[in-house]
Amino acid sequence: MSETPSTSFSMIYPTSSEGQLPSSRHLSVTHPVVAKRISFYKSGDSQFGGVRVVVNPRSFKTFDALLDNLSRKVPLPFGVRNISTPRGRHSITSLEDLEDGESYLCSHGRKVQPVDLDKARRRRRPWHSSLAITAHAHHSPVPAAAPGMLRAPRRLVVFRNGDPKTRRVVVLTKRVTQSFEAFLRHLTEVMQRPVTRLYATDGRKVPSLQAMILSSGAVVAAGREPFKPGNYDIQKYLLPARLPGISHRVHPKGNARSESRKSVNWKVSIITSDLPNAGTSSQIYIILYGQHRSSAPIYLYGTDGARFQDGCEDIFTITVGDIGTLFKIRIGHTNSGLSPSWHCKEIQLWNMNSRKQFYIPVQRWLARDQEDGEICREFPVLNKGQPIFPVTIYEVHVATGELWNAGTVANVYMSIYGEKGDTGSRQLFRSKTSFSFLRGQTDTFSLEAVHLGDLYKIVIGHDGLGPGNGWFLEDVVVKDPTTNREYTFFCHRWLDQGEDDGKIVRELYARDYNIISARQKLEFNRKETWAAESWKFMKGNTLQFYNRLTGGFVRLHPNGTVDAVGKKTDKYGLFDVIFNKENICIFQSHKIRHLSLALDNGSVAGMASGGASTKLRVLYQPNRCALLESALVPGHMVIFDHHGKIADESSAGYANLSKEFVVFVKGMFLNSAVILLATSLCQALCIQPDGSCTGVGNQSEKSYWKVHKISSGICMFESVKNAQMYLRIKDGQCDGTGTGDIDCHFKIKKNLENASISLESVKNPGLFVGLQSDGQAKPVIYTKNGSVFFYPQVIKFGREDPTGISATPSKEEEKIRGSKKRQETPPESEARGPLLSSTAKEISETLLSEDEWKVLVLTGNTGTQANVTLWVYGDEGVTGPISLSKDSSEQLFLPRQEDEFQIEIRNIGIIYKIRIGHDGTSEQPEWNLQRVTMQHIKSKKTLDFPVNVWLSRIQGDGDLVCELPVVEGGQAIFPLRYHVDVHTGQLKQAETESDVSLCLFGERGDSGLRLLYKSNMPVKFQRGQIDTFQVEAVSLGKLQKVLLRCEASDKSQYWYCEKVVVRESGTTSESTFTCERWLPFMSQGIIHSEIELFLQEMQINHQPKIQEGANGKCCHHFSSFSYLK
Repeated sequence: MSETPSTSFSMIYPTSSEGQLPSSRHLSVTHPVVAKRISFYKSGDSQFGGVRVVVNPRSFKTFDALLDNLSRKVPLPFGVRNISTPRGRHSITSLEDLEDGESYLCSHGRKVQPVDLDKARRRRRPWHSSLAITAHAHHSPVPAAAPGMLRAPRRLVVFRNGDPKTRRVVVLTKRVTQSFEAFLRHLTEVMQRPVTRLYATDGRKVPSLQAMILSSGAVVAAGREPFKPGNYDIQKYLLPARLPGISHRVHPKGNARSESRKSVNWKVSIITSDLPNAGTSSQIYIILYGQHRSSAPIYLYGTDGARFQDGCEDIFTITVGDIGTLFKIRIGHTNSGLSPSWHCKEIQLWNMNSRKQFYIPVQRWLARDQEDGEICREFPVLNKGQPIFPVTIYEVHVATGELWNAGTVANVYMSIYGEKGDTGSRQLFRSKTSFSFLRGQTDTFSLEAVHLGDLYKIVIGHDGLGPGNGWFLEDVVVKDPTTNREYTFFCHRWLDQGEDDGKIVRELYARDYNIISARQKLEFNRKETWAAESWKFMKGNTLQFYNRLTGGFVRLHPNGTVDAVGKKTDKYGLFDVIFNKENICIFQSHKIRHLSLALDNGSVAGMASGGASTKLRVLYQPNRCALLESALVPGHMVIFDHHGKIADESSAGYANLSKEFVVFVKGMFLNSAVILLATSLCQALCIQPDGSCTGVGNQSEKSYWKVHKISSGICMFESVKNAQMYLRIKDGQCDGTGTGDIDCHFKIKKNLENASISLESVKNPGLFVGLQSDGQAKPVIYTKNGSVFFYPQVIKFGREDPTGISATPSKEEEKIRGSKKRQETPPESEARGPLLSSTAKEISETLLSEDEWKVLVLTGNTGTQANVTLWVYGDEGVTGPISLSKDSSEQLFLPRQEDEFQIEIRNIGIIYKIRIGHDGTSEQPEWNLQRVTMQHIKSKKTLDFPVNVWLSRIQGDGDLVCELPVVEGGQAIFPLRYHVDVHTGQLKQAETESDVSLCLFGERGDSGLRLLYKSNMPVKFQRGQIDTFQVEAVSLGKLQKVLLRCEASDKSQYWYCEKVVVRESGTTSESTFTCERWLPFMSQGIIHSEIELFLQEMQINHQPKIQEGANGKCCHHFSSFSYLK
C-alpha cells in the first residue's frame, strides 16, 4: 500500500489587516453632538436578534426618519409605526425621549407584545458556523455581549476558483451588499480579476446574497469558467480573536497563546469497494467534526491519476485547525462526471499529532440511484471512555402553503442544528409523494445523520433555479425516532426574491411544545383571517348570516324571536352594523330598527339597540366562518340546532349544533363600485403587464376592479390601474385585455358555503374564471376545489343607476370603440327618445372629457385584416397599446377607406409622436397606410401624421411597425432613421436562425420592440458576421441603452452576440453597446430571452480573453439547461 499525499490542506495565514476581527473602538467626540447607541427589538419576537442604531442629529433629523430607517431593518408587515419601552407601557414619540444604551420595542400598531430581551440578545445569526457542540444547548446559553460593545460585521473568505492559496477576507458592509451585482463588482476589484459567479466550497452555485448564508462563511469566486474543486479551508480565516464568553487567561511560559488554533495533520485512508461500478468520477470531500468546531469540506484528490476506483485504497494527508476531540465525520461527493455513484468500504483516520487511530466501517452507497439516494453520509467515531453517538434517521415533514403559486421546482436544501452539531446542508429530493413542494402539500423526507441531541433550529432554502422558483413555506416538522420527540419550525413566509423581504433562505427556531405550537399557529391563522374579513363589519354595512348546518339565514322577527331558517330574500334576515369597536359590534335589524341581535343569559333574542347584551364579539375561524360571542359574558355563543332553533351546547349532541356563520355583505356589486377579488387571505386577481391575469397579485391598488353593472347579477370588471382593460373569457383564454363587449360579461354565482363568488362567462355558459396552481387565470368548468372561488372585498361602494339604464357597451364603451357608422346610427339609448332622462344626458356629457380623442386611419390601395395597435407618446408619458378594433373587424382597414375610432388618452402631456403597427396575422397581413389624423373632441385641435408606407414583410423595409412624428407647419418634429449594426461573435455555434428583436431607448422615449427582419446580408446572424438593419423612429435624443431579444426554440439555436453599434442617419457618430454573451442566458436559475445593453463610454478590446471566458460560459449554460429539462 503506497501512500500518495494529496495537495495539502493549505492553511492560509491572513495578513494583519485580515487576520483579526475589527475591534471595538472608542469614538472621541469632537463636536457638541449627543450620540445615543440604542437597541431595537421586534414586538413579540424573541427570535429576532435586534438591531443597534446610533441616533444623533446628523443621522436622524426627525422621528419619522428613524421610523423609516427601522422599517428597513425590523421585519414587520406594515413597517415600524410605533416604538415603546420594553414592557410596552409607554410609547416613544420623539427623538428626545430615547435614552442612550437602552432597549426599545418596535411594532406596526399600538398594541405591543413584551419580549424576553435576554433571550433575544442571545440569538445567533444564521451565518455562524458550528462552534463547540454545547455552545447552542438550551441549558448553556452563550452570554450576550455587553450593551456597549460594538458587534463586528460578518466576514467572508473568498477563494480564487481552482487556487485555494489565493484568497481574501471580505467584510460584508452595507455599501458592498446593496445588490448581488454590486457585490460581484466589489469582488472583481478585490480579487483583481473578473468575478461573475460564486460557488460554495462544495461546488454548489451561490445565486444570490441570501444564498451566501448557506455557504458556511466561504465562497469560491469564478469568472465564466465552471467550478474547480480544491482544498478551500476557512477555519483559519474565520476564527475570532476570542470566542464569546471566554475570559482572558494567563498562559504559562512556553505555552503558546494560539495553542487552541494549532494545526493538526491527519492521515486519511479510504478503501473503495470491489463491487461492480463501485468507483466514482465525482470529487470526494470529507468533513471532520470535533467538540470545538468542524472543518470545512476537504476535497481529496491527487496529482497522479484517477482516484477512488473499484477495490482501490487511496491515502491522503490533510491539515486542519484544532477541532477538539473528534466525534463524527461526514463523507460525500459532488455527484459529477460520467459515473458519479460510489460505494465506500471503509475509512481510517490517524491523528498524526496525538497518534490516535480511528476505524470506520462504511459499506454504503453514496449515489442518487442506490439505497436512499444520499450522496453524503455521517458516521460516529468511537473514542475510548466516551459514549458513541447513534446514527438517526430523522423524519422531515415539509408543508407548502395554500397560497396560489406557493409551490416551487427549485432544489430545496435544509440543515438541522442541535446541541451535538449539525447535519450540514442536505438536499430534500426524494419525497414520499410523486412531486415535491406542490401548493398545499406536505412532503415527507428521511434524513440520516449522527444524532444531534436536542434540536433548536433549521436553516432551509432553495437555489432559485427553474421557472417559478419562489416558494411559500408553511412549516417544517422534524421527528426524532431516538427520543420520540417532534420539533415544529413555523415559517408561513415566502422564500422568493420577488416577494416578502426577497430572501430565499430562512432560519427557523423550534417551538418548545407541539400543543403550544399548534395553538399559536391556529391563533395566527385566526388573526390573518380577521384581517382579511374585518372590512365586512364596518359601521354602516348591511349583513346576512348564513348557517351551513341549517341551510338558512339568521332572522330576527318583530316579536323578538330569532331562528336560522330564513331565505336569502327574507326581509327579516338583514342586519345593519350600527356600532363597531375592533371586533365588537351591534347588529340592528334592517327592517325593525328598534331591535338588535342580543345574547342575554345564554339566550339569543331581539333586544333594544345599545344595551350591553346587544354587543357581540366577532371571532373568525381559519375557514372564513365567524362566531358570535357575548361581549358581556365571554364564552356564551350564538348557537342553533339543525332545525334552526336557538340552542346551547348542553341541549343536544355537538354534531347537531352549529355556531359558525358565513357572513355576506349586501350591495357589493352596485354600479361603479370598486372591489378587490381576493384569491387567498393575502392575494388577489390582477392584470399583469402583458395583459394576462393572475391570482397572485398583492391586495393593493393594482388589483382593484371597477364594477360595471349590466343587469341583475351580470357585471363587467374594469381594471382601475389599467383603465379600459376588462376581464374577459375569449378563444379559450382568460385575460384582462377585453374592450367591454359581450366577452367581458360575467354572471355572478354566490357560494353560500364560504361567502365566495364565481364568475361565469355569459357568452360561454359553463365556463368560469379559474386559476391554475401557479395562479394564472384560465377558463375552467365549475368545481369546488377552490380554483373558481374569489372573495370580494369592497374598497368603495357603488350606487344604484339613477336612470334605471344598464351600463351596456352602447353607452359605456363609446369611450374606447367608435366609428362613423356608430355616429350615423344613434345608440339604442338615444333611440328611446323621451325615455332618456335629463340625468342620463348629464352622465353622457361627462363622458366627453378632456381625455377624449378621435383617431382617423386612412388605408391606401391595400388593406389588412390583421390586428392593428396604436401607441401615443407625450413629453410626460405614453399611452398604449391601444387596440383599434370593432365588433365587425372584417370591415376595418379596407382599401381606400378611412376608419374612425375614439380613444382616451390620460396624463401624457404634449403629444409629439405615435407608433402604429399590426401583428402580421390573418390571411391579408400586408397593409398600405396612407395617413393618421388625431382630433381632440372637445377643443377640435388636430394632429396630422402623413405616412404613405408599407407595413409588410414582403413590401418596403419589411417592418410591421412605424413611428410618425407630429407635423406642424408642414415640417415633422424629430424625424430620424437609425442604422443598426449587429455583430455576431466568432465562437463556435455562435450563429442562429432564431428571431432577433431590438428596442432602442433614448432621452425621448423608445423605438418599441422591432423584429430585425431585413438585413444587408443574404443570411442573417452568421458566425463572425455584421448585419446592418434600418430602424425608422422619431428621434430618441441621446441613446442610453438597447434591449435585445432572441427567441430560441432549443439550445442549438442560442446566439452569441458580440455588440450592437447604432448610427444616426446623416451623422458619423456611433453608439456602441457591448454584449459579449449568449442569448438566451441563465441568471439565478431563470432562462432569460432578452438583455439590456447600456452605452459604453469607453471601449477596451480584450477580445481573446473575453471569448475564452464566453466559451466556457456557453458549455456551462448548456449543461444547466439540460439539467433543468
